[in-house]
Amino acid sequence: MDKQLENNSLIIVKTFKGLEEVLSNEISALGAENVTILNRAVSFTGDKAMIYKANIHLRTALKILKPISKFKARNEVDLYKGIYNINWGDYMDVDNTLAIFTVVNSDFFNHTQYVALKAKDAVVDQFKNTFGKRPSIDTTNPDIHIHLYLADDECNVLLDSSGEPLNKRGYRVNSTLAPINEVLAAGMILLSNWDGNSNFIDPMCGSGTIPIEAALIAYNIPPGLFRTQFAFEKWKDFDKDLFEEVYNDGLPERKFEHKIIAADISAGAVRIAIDNAKNAFLQNKIEFITQSFEKLVPPEGGGLVMMNPPYGERLKRNDLESFYEKIGNQLKKSYSGYEAWIISSNKEAIKRIGLKPSLRIPLINGALECNFLRYNLYKGSKKNKAFELE
Repeated sequence: MDKQLENNSLIIVKTFKGLEEVLSNEISALGAENVTILNRAVSFTGDKAMIYKANIHLRTALKILKPISKFKARNEVDLYKGIYNINWGDYMDVDNTLAIFTVVNSDFFNHTQYVALKAKDAVVDQFKNTFGKRPSIDTTNPDIHIHLYLADDECNVLLDSSGEPLNKRGYRVNSTLAPINEVLAAGMILLSNWDGNSNFIDPMCGSGTIPIEAALIAYNIPPGLFRTQFAFEKWKDFDKDLFEEVYNDGLPERKFEHKIIAADISAGAVRIAIDNAKNAFLQNKIEFITQSFEKLVPPEGGGLVMMNPPYGERLKRNDLESFYEKIGNQLKKSYSGYEAWIISSNKEAIKRIGLKPSLRIPLINGALECNFLRYNLYKGSKKNKAFELE
């Protein structure tokens, strides 16, 4: 029997593996209730305003989903009936376009495209039988994003309030090869507990994602401000006045009195990073430097250095290990008083840094299993344990 959840205020927020606790802290800080950590997701309860606020403010969220129905399905008839019995007129108009996205982990269904097709048939048939007209399917830019999660015989139906994943901030106009995901970059900064009270350096900035996310955090700028649209703006119950109130009711920009430095040996990469920062109105809040890591001089006063060095896809093994050895030597030589964080999937190359990490956090970067490593670079001499060797 259908257990429709039309008025349920449960919200599911998806994220990357390893960022669940950080996301949970973000959601709690927004004032949400009943915050619960799940696998690659966090749930909470909240009203319409909280859905809007979460899409604008959460740095480590990929998608924000609203459950609308849950039912049992062991065959295509069960699936069709379960979807058909949802009153789709509560959520969309016949003139809206739609797309259905499915995740299937069930012995009863073994083809995600077939599940999506049967679900689509149920939605459009309901409109045709009620209004004599069918809504159109648009798999590239739909108005209504419907997500189905089939686990064994349980089908969960959710509306996607975000649309494009929330890592698509809207500021990136160009990128270098294999740029780091914006949500992952923000999550790494929040995992490091850097709060804008010290200098921040990315000496291998590429297209500038990490320092841009650091600047957004330092100045308390919500990441969703640069988005042109969220999927909930096409929902039938969209409240434009409430959204504008939430959008304009941002936290005041915080004063930041330290330096954020984005450096790279490639002048082309630095130009791309500057263009992206301009799109986020941060070009005057980040210092851009074209310089190799070995020659880069960090500012006095200490702080945090974070980098995403090559993992080895485009460098020979000997070159890569030598490169990581140079990273370690430079950290020891020039960065005492700083805390260093490095993400890499190459465990052998990491050993060549020659420092013992004080913390190791498993993360996923694209399809690669990585370690996010913290190195404490104490002031003083080796005799006084300035560095711990690996």
